[in-house]
Amino acid sequence: MSTSTSSVGPAPLTGARFALGTIAVALATFMNVLDSSIANVAIPTISGNLGVSIDEGTWVITLFSAANAVSIPLTGWLTQRVGQVRLFVWAIVSFVLSSAACGMAPSLPVLLAARVVQGAVAGPLIPLSQALLLASFPREKSSNALALWAMTATVGPIAGPALGGWITNNYSWSWIFYINVPVGLFAAAAIRTLYRNHETPTRKLPIDKVGLFALIVWVGALQILLDKGKDLDWFNSTTIWILAIVAMIGFVFFLIWELTDERPIVNLRLFAERNFLGGTLAISVAYAVFFANLVILPQWIQGFLGYPAVNAGLVTAPLGIFAVILAPVLGKIMPKSDMRVLATLSFLGFAGVFFMRSRYTTDVDPYTLVLPTLLQGIPTAFFLTPLTSIILSGLPPDRVPAAAGLSNFIRVFAGAAGTSLASTVWSNRTILHHARLAEQASVNNPLFTGAIANVQSTLDVNTSTALAFFETSMNAQATMLGLNDVFRLSSVIFILIIPLVWLTHPGKGTAPGSEGAGGH
Repeated sequence: MSTSTSSVGPAPLTGARFALGTIAVALATFMNVLDSSIANVAIPTISGNLGVSIDEGTWVITLFSAANAVSIPLTGWLTQRVGQVRLFVWAIVSFVLSSAACGMAPSLPVLLAARVVQGAVAGPLIPLSQALLLASFPREKSSNALALWAMTATVGPIAGPALGGWITNNYSWSWIFYINVPVGLFAAAAIRTLYRNHETPTRKLPIDKVGLFALIVWVGALQILLDKGKDLDWFNSTTIWILAIVAMIGFVFFLIWELTDERPIVNLRLFAERNFLGGTLAISVAYAVFFANLVILPQWIQGFLGYPAVNAGLVTAPLGIFAVILAPVLGKIMPKSDMRVLATLSFLGFAGVFFMRSRYTTDVDPYTLVLPTLLQGIPTAFFLTPLTSIILSGLPPDRVPAAAGLSNFIRVFAGAAGTSLASTVWSNRTILHHARLAEQASVNNPLFTGAIANVQSTLDVNTSTALAFFETSMNAQATMLGLNDVFRLSSVIFILIIPLVWLTHPGKGTAPGSEGAGGH
């Protein structure tokens, strides 16, 4: 049994070692969360190159998130078996290798298999990056450590579309995965060297194999159901019914098993804590809406506004400006603030931004596109950290790793599910609006006949060409109206989940698991 750490623990890093170690951990975090969104704007290109539909290409995003969600609960068990530093380095190296496999994939099935592996090995990166950053900072500056982690975890998904668009436009979509190789190798080498003395004790523990199998079954069945539901016409399909039954039975069995097993892979009893329950529900629903919109907005900008991939990514890039600027401010005000107030302000800000987007039109100009994205950086800065503090507040240190793992699992899976649901809602509302617009396309409607005559005279084309032009315009309008509905619904959801935050106990923002992290 390893006993490489003392009961007191190693001293925080100082000087150049502190700076280099913090950068290395931040890069590992950034690399992981970047890959959750970097493929967003590349989906049309990837789908075209591999000869599949955009809907099938979206699996590149959702399968990564689902695999990542399933593997997160294993972090606690793996840490005790391997040690946190060795596990972190192993996860980074495995992430690098699977990234290279993604870039070399010759077909969609191979790419999806590599993305599943990539998402699975990335599971320990987020919770362990939090632990190592907290080890780098003195205890009195733990809020700064959390703020730095939140900045890298937030800016990654934001920078992903812009970087992915630039790489896809100037090189090849494969390079959105190849760029992880040098970054990951540097981070792994630096962390292995600098954090050698921060290794944790190891011990052999049995793993809850039944619980893990049940988790994989119900999460996998539910994710496939959400991804394929639209293509298979939902519950008019026998396949969807089978997936729904498997997911339901698997989930119920999982709940019963985990609540009765002595060493559950997921400690569901944490939901008895009011702060954990309210905070986890709030952060998961909010992240589902946040991430889903990060995925579908670039798709609309590319597919229907005709922006190149790099420009579509640049439209979302300003989101990171205020998120980065306000991160140090958050670290200073957290110890003096009620986390519920900060989270509420964040949700209100998101609601306002999505309401602004719900007023888009088909001839929207770049300024109107970018302004809500720029303003969204403000609530984004106050999003993850206050809610994480709420979730972990009041818990004893020995329960914090399990709580962090479980809350991250639900949040990441909610992001994958939210993307699938948002795409379905967008599609269904587009079909509805198209049907309503088509009802007006009648020779008995003088507005319709006048519009066709105007197209004929303006473009000097025959009737059939004018009708084709009208159909294209109607499709674009229906798509825009459907997307506006998604934005409007997103705004309402952020308002509706605010009460979840206020079901929790008040508390100031401090290090998870430390004294005073929040009261009961």
